[in-house]
Amino acid sequence: MTELVPEADLVAVPPQAANPAAKLSLGALCWSLFEGVRNPYVVLVTIYVFMPYFARVVVGDAVRGQQAVAAYGQYSGWIVMLTAPLLGASIDKMGRRKPWLALIVLAMVPLMWSLWWTKPDHSGLSVGMVIAIATVIGVLFSYTEVLHNSLLVRAAGLSGAHKASGLALALGNAFSVGALVFVLWAFALPGKVDWGFIPKAPLFGLNIATHEQDRIVAPIAAALFALGALPLFLFTADAGKGQVPVLRAFREGAATLWRMVTSLRGHRDAMIFLIARMFYVDGMTAFLLFSGDYASGVMGWKALEMLAYGVILSILAVLGGVLGGVLDHVLGPKRSVQIEIGMTLIGLIAMLGMGPDKIFYLWHFDPVAHAPVWHGPMFTTLPEIIYLLIGFSNAMFITAHYASSRTLLTRLTPPEQTGAFFGVYALSGTATVWLGSSLVNLGTHIFKTQQGGFATILGLLALGFVGLLFVRGGGPAHEDPGMR
Repeated sequence: MTELVPEADLVAVPPQAANPAAKLSLGALCWSLFEGVRNPYVVLVTIYVFMPYFARVVVGDAVRGQQAVAAYGQYSGWIVMLTAPLLGASIDKMGRRKPWLALIVLAMVPLMWSLWWTKPDHSGLSVGMVIAIATVIGVLFSYTEVLHNSLLVRAAGLSGAHKASGLALALGNAFSVGALVFVLWAFALPGKVDWGFIPKAPLFGLNIATHEQDRIVAPIAAALFALGALPLFLFTADAGKGQVPVLRAFREGAATLWRMVTSLRGHRDAMIFLIARMFYVDGMTAFLLFSGDYASGVMGWKALEMLAYGVILSILAVLGGVLGGVLDHVLGPKRSVQIEIGMTLIGLIAMLGMGPDKIFYLWHFDPVAHAPVWHGPMFTTLPEIIYLLIGFSNAMFITAHYASSRTLLTRLTPPEQTGAFFGVYALSGTATVWLGSSLVNLGTHIFKTQQGGFATILGLLALGFVGLLFVRGGGPAHEDPGMR
């Protein structure tokens, strides 16, 4: 999503921020915590637990369920495309961020919690209501990214910004994994295994028959977000009061966006890269968004398997950041991004050929005729193990591409214009944010299969890969003329 940092936030930094060795202040720690507690919603609700349940059980058909999930991603993407870049470009002139951020959090928390009433017998929220609520949450989530990112330098100072940003990413992963592990321990594994450290029955008396173990993740995400967001409003510094009315701020913000776009003139390689990135980053985002729903529908995995799948992939995603750094150093960021896209393409093609009764398209597998790989509570067949290994690869290379893409932009732009180009970089991340969901929705509708919808992501990744072939530069630091 958009990550615009207003230029005015790069000045008037507290004097102590100039000390590179200084520890992060309480305000900076609270800024990082906000991102940490916001991300479990994506992992618990959007990807691994709630939406797969919604598609498989509430909609009642995996194919129509994938269309429903794609629909809300498409609708929220349209709204974000039209509004988030303008908000990011205007926010500096609007002044204080925290009142706006507080209003959005106050709206998001009850909306998240309300998903608890998505009952399998349709006595609670209807399918249409869930899509509408998820669409609104998706849009508001993007707005929190814009407002939260704009407070980074004020919270941590120029020299501490990278520390706070890195801590935020680490906390996001830690809270997400922690929430997945807790739900797995407290609600999914009880009654399934006879392990001493696992409760005998789901905590709080949850009713498995009404899928309360799937629905509980929404209140958990809401409570975690509400409690964890509070310190930011108490201890993180805000911007000063705005000097212009809101409508004027938006008009001037639109002019800022135009200046960002026109700054590409004369920078051929950066322009080609940003256009290519629009396609492949949207393909990666769609891959992540639908991976849980796809695994649940195609492999027949339920809450237990999806939680374990999420835990393992979230942990391995951390290695992706390390992998991206190693590839950047050895091969240069351009080759790294191409490898990362290529490996994701291979992983996606492999996934499309998997199922409970088939391996890589042609190899038929009869679960009845083969003994389990192991006698555990999940992932006991060979197709499941192979699908899991494909997921391992995807998690690492998708994560690695985010790091390599940022590095590549710095190699293709003049150092004195890096800020402006990262503004366009953020804009390019929202310009086609709706495209992946729209293509998955269309493909699922035309082919009447989850595979048909998921396969459309191949086109976005391929377009991005081909576009990078026309980018010059971005080799290893010791070979790149721009780095000498």
